[in-house]
Amino acid sequence: MTVAEQIRTIAADARQASFAMARLSSGAKNELLLDMAQALEKQAPGIIEENRKDLLAGEKSGLSAAMLDRLMLDDARVKGMADAIREVAALPDPVGEVTGMWKRPNELMVGKMRIPLGVIGIIYESRPNVTSDAAALCLKSGNAVVLRGGSEAIHSNLVIAGILQGELAKRNIPAAALSLIPFVEREGVTEMLKQEAFIDVIIPRGGESLIRFVVEHSKIPVIKHYKGVCHIFVDASANFEMARDIIINAKVQRPGVCNALETLLIHRDIAKDFVPFIHQALSELKVELRGDDAYRQFAPGAGVATEEDWHAEYLDLILAAGVVDNMDAAIDHINRYSSLHTESIITADYANAQRFIREVNSGVVMVNASTRFSDGNQLGLGAEIGISTTKLHSFGPMGLTDLTTTKFIVYGDGQVRP
Repeated sequence: MTVAEQIRTIAADARQASFAMARLSSGAKNELLLDMAQALEKQAPGIIEENRKDLLAGEKSGLSAAMLDRLMLDDARVKGMADAIREVAALPDPVGEVTGMWKRPNELMVGKMRIPLGVIGIIYESRPNVTSDAAALCLKSGNAVVLRGGSEAIHSNLVIAGILQGELAKRNIPAAALSLIPFVEREGVTEMLKQEAFIDVIIPRGGESLIRFVVEHSKIPVIKHYKGVCHIFVDASANFEMARDIIINAKVQRPGVCNALETLLIHRDIAKDFVPFIHQALSELKVELRGDDAYRQFAPGAGVATEEDWHAEYLDLILAAGVVDNMDAAIDHINRYSSLHTESIITADYANAQRFIREVNSGVVMVNASTRFSDGNQLGLGAEIGISTTKLHSFGPMGLTDLTTTKFIVYGDGQVRP
């Protein structure tokens, strides 16, 4: 079979398997996930052995230390994968939930019920734990899933998927409910993106270049976020110490993630005092500041912020900083340059906080909190399949509920339309 034929077969089989998944009860899905978690722990030595093949290949190909760290599995990380599956099993099942019911003048009862999306395609890079995380979320929400991991983790992904498929087989659930594309040719991705007859949605997880490739080539709807240009606005009423602590956490704790702070905006009324205060604190932590003219007036040591800096996702200890005249200017700047990921205001003014929440149109909008909380687990979703900066059909961190849609249900008593 050609690559195209193999991909079509995988997608078609996943479609058939999705019908079996949609029929499973919550109890059956939870038991399945718990056994999957136990199986991963029992077979940890085999997983680590296969992972070692990927690590050796990665070292030979020149993968960075950071990429190798993301790729590496040990006993603790395998246990973490199993525990993550158990956490998903413990979450409420959204499938079958009736989200509303109302009576029409003709006595018809009309409502909406949550149902699985069907078949979800996940395209991801590097981290093999995504194989088990994505599988757990998709299966718990009653979907089938087609996974396509990166070539650098192929041995790890194959063994993890095989273990999880073994638990499906024990319950006579089609193994195609959890499919992993078993080859690394780029053609596998492009062919997967053509399977609109069988795959309902694609979720890419990785760098901006991967996501743009998927969007450009997909015939299937894509839930995506290109990058995280996250902002914090320090309002005139902000407590300086609170603002400092939030800004440092948002920028410094893990600068290489999508919910890290990339642009800092400061109200002009406090710039004279706050700019030197925050500039010194960040500089001591080796953060490179790039400021506009007003910022550099009070922090001459800062670099010059260009137009490109306002668009930048640095993923590094670099921060763009500017001084704005008022709330209007702050909101205008954010809505112009935001990637619709996460924004936060530091303020003691309730009215300004409420206005910021209403008028800033990103997936997560915060008051007096670090942007690093923009994460499905931190926001109480239990786990997340990804983050969406598109408003259809989900916006922001995506949990189990976001892997479902709704259908109308209608109860009648013989009514006919006149």
